[in-house]
Amino acid sequence: MSGGVTDPLAPLLDLPGITDAVAAARDAVADVHRHPTNRRGWPATAAEASVRAARASAVLDGGDPEIPEEGEVRDPVLAGALRVAEALGPLLPTWERAPMQALAKLHVLAAADLTDEESLGRPRAGLGVTSRLDLLAGLVAGGTKVPGPVLAAIVHGELLALTPFGTADGVVARAAARLTLIGTGLDPKGLAVPEVAFMRRRDHYGALADGFTTGDPDAIAAWIVFCCEAVQAGAREATSIADAATG
Repeated sequence: MSGGVTDPLAPLLDLPGITDAVAAARDAVADVHRHPTNRRGWPATAAEASVRAARASAVLDGGDPEIPEEGEVRDPVLAGALRVAEALGPLLPTWERAPMQALAKLHVLAAADLTDEESLGRPRAGLGVTSRLDLLAGLVAGGTKVPGPVLAAIVHGELLALTPFGTADGVVARAAARLTLIGTGLDPKGLAVPEVAFMRRRDHYGALADGFTTGDPDAIAAWIVFCCEAVQAGAREATSIADAATG
């Protein structure tokens, strides 16, 4: 790489609106971490956030949001999203050290009831999927120093664009973005629920994700700003969770 440029994502910080969107996302998450309930009671609020994130993510992939009060979850998409949510904490060290291994595990959990066993955890062949996943993994494992909201948006958008496994790719992409928000220190306790914002603006989410795939700088900027706005909205969701726990 020439010209002394070592961070391939650094130019993204010069795109319009990114700096302000990142600052707003950081401030919103920092505020919810300071909520009185979250000083000691954060494990309970984080658990509720995780379930809400899984339900919203499942809906975005066509799943049923309703978790039965008794018995097993029968909807395969929701069941997979809940398995993924439960595994995120234990998977975090693997995500930071060996992202490809973590992605494979996420797919195994998300798609266990959706595809044959031989396809679980195995990226599709062809179309440069493996090489692009390798590049993405390099960024996650320390190849960039951009702020957490930006890296999470790139991870999210790239995995949606690649559809690397052919099943449960949306659930995997949103889980990987969540891991990135936690691992980069933006939301270390996993309190925010940006997935709910994505679900509530489903059409806009899909349109901007499609724009991201074009590689157009304005479209990439719009996607990153939107993801940052979802983090802000997710922090508001987290505040409502904490407020309810206080009451």
